[in-house]
Amino acid sequence: MAADLSTIVKAYDVRGVVPDQWDEPLAELLGAAFAQVTDADALVIGHDMRPSSPGLSRAFARGAAARGVHVTEIGLCSTDQLYYASGALDLPGAMFTASHNPAQYNGIKMCRAGAAPVGQDTGLAEIRALAEEWSETGAPEPAATPGTITRRDTLEDYAAYLRGLVDLTAIRPLKVVVDAGNGMGGHTVPTVFAGLPLDLVPMYFELDGTFPNHEANPLDPANIVDLQQRVREEGADLGIAFDGDADRCFVVDERGNPVSPSAITALVASRELARHGGQGTVIHNLITSWSVPEVVRECGGTPVRTRVGHSFIKAEMARSGAIFGGEHSAHYYFADFWNADTGMLAALHVLAALGGQDGPLSGLVAQYDRYVGSGEINSTVADQTARLAAVRVAYAGQDGLTLDELDGLTVSSADWWFNVRPSNTEPLLRLNAEARDETTMTKLRDEVLAIIRG
Repeated sequence: MAADLSTIVKAYDVRGVVPDQWDEPLAELLGAAFAQVTDADALVIGHDMRPSSPGLSRAFARGAAARGVHVTEIGLCSTDQLYYASGALDLPGAMFTASHNPAQYNGIKMCRAGAAPVGQDTGLAEIRALAEEWSETGAPEPAATPGTITRRDTLEDYAAYLRGLVDLTAIRPLKVVVDAGNGMGGHTVPTVFAGLPLDLVPMYFELDGTFPNHEANPLDPANIVDLQQRVREEGADLGIAFDGDADRCFVVDERGNPVSPSAITALVASRELARHGGQGTVIHNLITSWSVPEVVRECGGTPVRTRVGHSFIKAEMARSGAIFGGEHSAHYYFADFWNADTGMLAALHVLAALGGQDGPLSGLVAQYDRYVGSGEINSTVADQTARLAAVRVAYAGQDGLTLDELDGLTVSSADWWFNVRPSNTEPLLRLNAEARDETTMTKLRDEVLAIIRG
């Protein structure tokens, strides 16, 4: 009987519980399918610190090699380190990680040469179909000459490449607390930060895919409490938290207060625009703060608004030739990094900006954080379509309001905006709201939530 991969093949990646939903034999079939769909002569594979990652990635490598593909294994790495390898070596790549999901999960993020993403519309559906077919009929005939599997360490090259994109030579000494969450930041940070004038205070750098200290998802406020406290105790200049595969970074200031990813997007955008002579396109998704397009315009750039999701950001970056892109979820995309996301490069920009002036981080980011946001609020609903329609009816036709449906429903006035969009995987509606002051935002947030929740 053919395997049903519908529960583990998502819009942009493979993800599920091991071994209940997928295992090494299935990983081997996926490796063979990836080799066939990409039609590659060679590919590169990396993995995170989860207990199941080495076995799954090696099985994937066997499947690809059996099809005649030469496989380069880079071993333990962050997701953006895998993207670096895909870009620098000009090879398709596969990263074994489930990011911030619990320990029993694992997954695969795949890309074509140059770190171009593989999603449902760009090869993932075909990979799934082949793996399902072969699970019933047996693996395809091996190539007459199997491919080789070799090892290569790319950590030093990755670190040097990132440091070459940000000038950190003249920064003042900084004390920085880094919470790696027992994820891949514990592997990459010591090498990337080596030689910089930093007093590094490491937290949870031990690689442990069971996440014994806290979930490796810094967007959940509960998971940065330890970092906030440590920053205050150490009198540090800032704190940085990475997620499990270290492709996202979250920043707290010298007081331990979270810095909004929108403010980081605006700060990095201003630096990238300055580096490009005050010209260039910057991508932001539709639930980043009003601050982002404002700062981009003030710095001479052109802001472009997109739907939420890395595939939309990367596609628009490629289409428009954008120099940078940012999301509310702390994903940051760089043209100089093959349009791929790298939280580590964003972190280096923050260090360079802070270390290039004398004031505290809270003062530096204030100019980029101009409005009051609600954060993302999820509501479980029985009928997403009906509840979204109820919100639309409540605001349609009101004077001074604009409505658009680029992604869910966005309603804007001169003093506030909100967006409600359905989850693709759960019976949820997600609300983000922003206003010029706290009172207005609170009133707006509660008003829209009352409609959503019926």
